[in-house]
Amino acid sequence: MKRTSNKSGKAASQGATVWTLNIKLVFGIYANGPWAATIEIDSSATLEDLHLVIQRAVQFSDDHMYMFYVARTHRSRDRTAFEDEDGSLYETTLAELFPLPDDRKLFYWFDFGDDWIFSIGRTRTAPQIPGKGKKYPRLIGTRGNTPVQYPPCD
Repeated sequence: MKRTSNKSGKAASQGATVWTLNIKLVFGIYANGPWAATIEIDSSATLEDLHLVIQRAVQFSDDHMYMFYVARTHRSRDRTAFEDEDGSLYETTLAELFPLPDDRKLFYWFDFGDDWIFSIGRTRTAPQIPGKGKKYPRLIGTRGNTPVQYPPCD
């Protein structure tokens, strides 16, 4: 697959498809209700690319460690982890992860102290060819109460 660089400096793959993903807040110490987002992202994007688009969607400061994992539930101990230490965040693409087994989900865990946990799933929308002039990844929309990473102290 031929790789080219997009405006953000991230590699984009020519011939790859664009997937629509739903991201839902599962837990966060300061969560103030449900929140979800829909994004479009190149199937050749890495987990690091997905981390960055989620950070932009929730407007968090990228100031904590994070990981992705595949498990039955967000609390499952039986999980396959993708972390910074082994470099898998930077090498694993979405196309390598999906489709997930029927009984498994992809989770994003940001800030191991405040425990911001999000579930990530592909929509039933068919993959598409990247649109001319469109930059990926891109936020399609959000629903619910945007989480506040650091609420004001009383």
